[in-house]
Amino acid sequence: MNQLMMIAADLAAIAVLTFGVYFPRHHRRDLVTAFLGVNIGVLAVSAVLGSSTVGAGLGLGLFGVLSIIRLRSDEIAQHEVAYYFAALALGLLAGLSGSMSAATAGLMLLVVAALFVGDHPRLFRRHRQQTIRLDVAHTDEEALRSHLEVLLGGRVVNLSIKHVDLVNDSTLAEVRYVAGRRPGHDGHDGHDGRDGLAERDLAVTAA
Repeated sequence: MNQLMMIAADLAAIAVLTFGVYFPRHHRRDLVTAFLGVNIGVLAVSAVLGSSTVGAGLGLGLFGVLSIIRLRSDEIAQHEVAYYFAALALGLLAGLSGSMSAATAGLMLLVVAALFVGDHPRLFRRHRQQTIRLDVAHTDEEALRSHLEVLLGGRVVNLSIKHVDLVNDSTLAEVRYVAGRRPGHDGHDGHDGRDGLAERDLAVTAA
């Protein structure tokens, strides 16, 4: 009976995490299948093989092996890695616990709540990250920062120059910025400036 309660709690938690939190925000159907499969698979294996003598080692082993297989098979974003490990954690908590307790239920709730809050669209909603290739070779970081603020229409908070090609006259940079109009730029000038520069030398690939 206790094990059935843990299975029901796990199913409820992974359903909320996948269908209530992840999919409405990111809309990747393939990862919905992955999260559900990993969670139920880990739950089943850990419930059958888990015991007081091998429980800890089994949990760590499953965590490591499944992580290597999944993370080496396809490139996924960092927030999707977090969801993936949350699905693993929920399955292990339910499978290895054996019986429902306040601590286990609280930990499962904490996992779901952490992803709900940490991945909320309103959390740092103006912050952006992009990888940008410019058809100008910039060797002055401050000049490049000012140039990117005009192009992106926001305040650059972190800039990393990945590659400068002086032969082909190009710059590859990773930029993190806060979206919004820069102080001192009115709507007409800012709009025309961004459009003109973007058409001339900006190729952006979202990170």
